[in-house]
Amino acid sequence: MNSNQIWVLSAFAVYLIGMILIGASFMKKNKTSEDYFLGGRQIGGWVAALSAQASDMSGWLLMGLPGSIYAVGTGEIWVAVGLFIGTVCNWVFVASRLRKYTIRANNALTFPAYLENRFYDKKKILLVISSVVVVVFFLVYTASALAAGGKLFNSVFGIDYNIALTIGVVVILVYTFMGGFLAVCTTDFIQGMLMLVGLLTVPLVALAIVKPSELSGLLADSGVNADNFLNPLKYGDENISAVSIISGLAWGLGYFGMPHILVRFMAVKSEKELKKSKVIAIVWVALSLVFACIIGIVGRAYLFSKDIMLEDGNAENVFIEMIKEVFNSDIAIPFIGGLFLCGILAAIMSTADSQLLVTASSVSEDIYRGVVNPKADSKKVLLVSRITVIVVAALAFLIAWNPNSSIMKLVSNAWAGLGAAFGPVILLSLYWKRINLQGAIAGMLSGGLTVIIWDYIPLIKGDTIGTVTKLYSLAPGFAISLILIVIVSLITKAPSEEMLKEFDDVANNRVKEAN
Repeated sequence: MNSNQIWVLSAFAVYLIGMILIGASFMKKNKTSEDYFLGGRQIGGWVAALSAQASDMSGWLLMGLPGSIYAVGTGEIWVAVGLFIGTVCNWVFVASRLRKYTIRANNALTFPAYLENRFYDKKKILLVISSVVVVVFFLVYTASALAAGGKLFNSVFGIDYNIALTIGVVVILVYTFMGGFLAVCTTDFIQGMLMLVGLLTVPLVALAIVKPSELSGLLADSGVNADNFLNPLKYGDENISAVSIISGLAWGLGYFGMPHILVRFMAVKSEKELKKSKVIAIVWVALSLVFACIIGIVGRAYLFSKDIMLEDGNAENVFIEMIKEVFNSDIAIPFIGGLFLCGILAAIMSTADSQLLVTASSVSEDIYRGVVNPKADSKKVLLVSRITVIVVAALAFLIAWNPNSSIMKLVSNAWAGLGAAFGPVILLSLYWKRINLQGAIAGMLSGGLTVIIWDYIPLIKGDTIGTVTKLYSLAPGFAISLILIVIVSLITKAPSEEMLKEFDDVANNRVKEAN
């Protein structure tokens, strides 16, 4: 290991030890399950905003998105456009209303518990279905984050992928296990700031080195048509199809059904703090998505100028390679580069920890206390949740074991499943008083099953519908779920008077703050 790598390793060590210390510092504050899962609903505006967005973007923001643009050009930006629109709509239309409704609906601590309380589900059908959906799709989502961590350590230090994967899992496990929601949100806040600084700094420094006037020439020399590469209506050298644009924009629909993001809305301590969070989050995501796309563009030119060309399978490492090249000149610079590389690790960890915690809450609070052992006290639920964190991390670890796992594909599948299963139910539960339990069940099942059938069942001459149509499964899954919720709700019994009163209380802002 050379001196540069030692300095980078030192930066990683400082960062990882810091995350573990944060987890340890919050361990004694988790006296009840509400503390562990929602931080007692005492999260401030800045922490809520950056925690929500950092846990949302994952390694995809710093690896998957720049890598896809590096490989084929700006035709890939439609995913980023869709995500920006989805982020804005989620904060504007869902955040405040969901927070109020979870307080009004018997102070629900978890996403499945909100659905159970919202629809007066005495038989706990929604609770079980939503918990199972969370566990299944979050296993895949968590695996994507762990795979990104393994690739990062492998690329930076040459450590075997599987050993690197193990290191990442252990660190995330330690601080999530100890600190719960408060530790996760605090670390996510730090990680969100680190991600943003890295996203803004690295491409600007690289662009200053290659000079904007030389960008097109370097892109052409790297083997692409520069005009087509920079044209968002081109995919490679071909015109981008309408289906591709629709699929990219459809990613924005996923926000309405992401439990690890929605739970942040539930945890904010006041409406005043929530308004602050909205502005901060929208600005953060706008800057982050724009500069992640710039990394893919500038990275191709800059790395080519350094005689580095990444094969398609390694395109997701473009940001890593840029940092290694930009910050390698003297003793202090590699340490700074190491901190920016920690920004990638931050993106990975901020998603994995949130997903582990949400999955643990679904198993312990919703399935264990909600169904298996309703009389369980908070200490027992807390123990079950911590055991669940370990089990889920181990299963995700096994899914991510293959070093050829595609981060983009894993994230895509999980995002579609969660968005289609939960998104329409959440939106209509907040804005349509006629939705009932039967409609919610129909929508959740149809959305999740549509994604599974679309992506995994070979129905057309040995190919899946998704492979043949090229349409992202979230689009049809969301649409089918929405349609079935409306149809089933209208042909079955109307909601009870109690449900309608709750809806009116939330709609007319007659909800008292949680104590």
